[in-house]
Amino acid sequence: MTDTRLAIIVLAAGQGTRMKSSTPKLLHEIAGVPLIGHVLATAGQLDAAYTVSVVRHERDRVVEVIHDHFPSSLVVDQDELPGTGRAVEQALTALPDDFDGDVLVVSGDVPLLDAATLADLVKGHRASGAKATLLSAEPDDATGYGRIVRTADGMLDRIVEQKDASDSELALREINAGVYVFGLAELRDQLAQVTTANAQGEKYLTDVIGLLRRAGSDVAAVPVSESWLVAGVNDRAQLSEAAAKLNALIVRGWQLNGVTVQDPATTWIDLKASLAPDVTLLPGTQIKGATSIASGAVVGPDTTLVDCEVGEGAVVKRTDATLSVIGPRASVGPFAFLRPNTVLDEDGKIGTFVETKNSHIGAGSKVPHLSYIGDTEVGIGSNVGAGTITANYDGVNKHRTQVGSHVRTGSHNVFVAPVRIGDGAYTGAGTVVRKDVPAGSLAINVAPQRNMAGWVESNRPGSDAATAARAAGPDGAGHEQAEQAVQSGE
Repeated sequence: MTDTRLAIIVLAAGQGTRMKSSTPKLLHEIAGVPLIGHVLATAGQLDAAYTVSVVRHERDRVVEVIHDHFPSSLVVDQDELPGTGRAVEQALTALPDDFDGDVLVVSGDVPLLDAATLADLVKGHRASGAKATLLSAEPDDATGYGRIVRTADGMLDRIVEQKDASDSELALREINAGVYVFGLAELRDQLAQVTTANAQGEKYLTDVIGLLRRAGSDVAAVPVSESWLVAGVNDRAQLSEAAAKLNALIVRGWQLNGVTVQDPATTWIDLKASLAPDVTLLPGTQIKGATSIASGAVVGPDTTLVDCEVGEGAVVKRTDATLSVIGPRASVGPFAFLRPNTVLDEDGKIGTFVETKNSHIGAGSKVPHLSYIGDTEVGIGSNVGAGTITANYDGVNKHRTQVGSHVRTGSHNVFVAPVRIGDGAYTGAGTVVRKDVPAGSLAINVAPQRNMAGWVESNRPGSDAATAARAAGPDGAGHEQAEQAVQSGE
């Protein structure tokens, strides 16, 4: 049920210069979801009455993602006055006048913080009667974080930002995680008193804590169980660390649900993926987007699937596939490339060094070797010979090739679309098919072989080939003598 006394503010206005990227920091992804998407998903689980996102840098791009992940979020633009305090101050103006509950403030660049931790924070804040409660942590490296300064009896006294901290304060290990719960009235009153008199010239939200303490109010700092829960992402190194930690949690979750992951360190699974029990993932495998894999399927090694569907018992080996459907008991790879809109039905095969695109390969049909199959329909039980190419593009338009059921095509065929190969038809090796082949017919290109006697000696005199040919004689019977002649240079 909706918590009518809770509002959530998501801070999403920062530029993120340390990312050194043309992409806004909050739009960088881990596990297939933008950083801000993780935070909004967590916020959504708390069922707050209001969620307000504060934006500024690359405003339109960020807002688009916010609305994709949390359509009901209110959006507020931060003005020219910098700082988290100013961002929260402006967010409060979006709340209805009759709202008098608690305000939870979270950062858009802290993707691993879970809803249970936030729910406990809100619950503890309400039970304690404190005017403000925040999360703290003790990471191995506190660089960049505000330090928690406590009184002699262990109570929270104030928060000092890194650039304003003394040497003794910088030595403190406990840091501010940037997650707060405030009573609305107290927050409004104290924000009005916060100034920009600091090294950054910003209006700090953390100054509210000091003001509340000087006013005699109780303020609490609650340490999290694991510091990685509140780890922020400010650069590419921290992005990869957060991605690795989240992936480890995702992989372990699937293992506990019956999925075999042979090498968790080299296996990556996006949050939206779905895996059934008894799936096996081999090393070097990436399961990306909304990929779903049915029971008994084996994927990998060295395979990337993006938004794919894999049926029961299928085997997908050393393959790159996107927006493709692989049917039950089908076989794909090794070294196959499935481009979007490839559909391989049950018991079918897409084999070694085969590329497919916008094609449907029917049940039990096979494209085993060295082929390109684009814009093509293949019926059931057909075999497409090695080295086959569907020439689907005439320089202006794409055309389709239709291969019927129980067709056998020869090696090194070219099907010049649009063309249809009828059911039960055969095509000879090396055939270029430019016209439809009726059902049950054999299509061949008639070009008798012509042997030009003496051509090598006439056109390549003195070469090893010419020497071998002369020693072998016209019928090639002197093979051993030819080999000796070449070796002796005669």
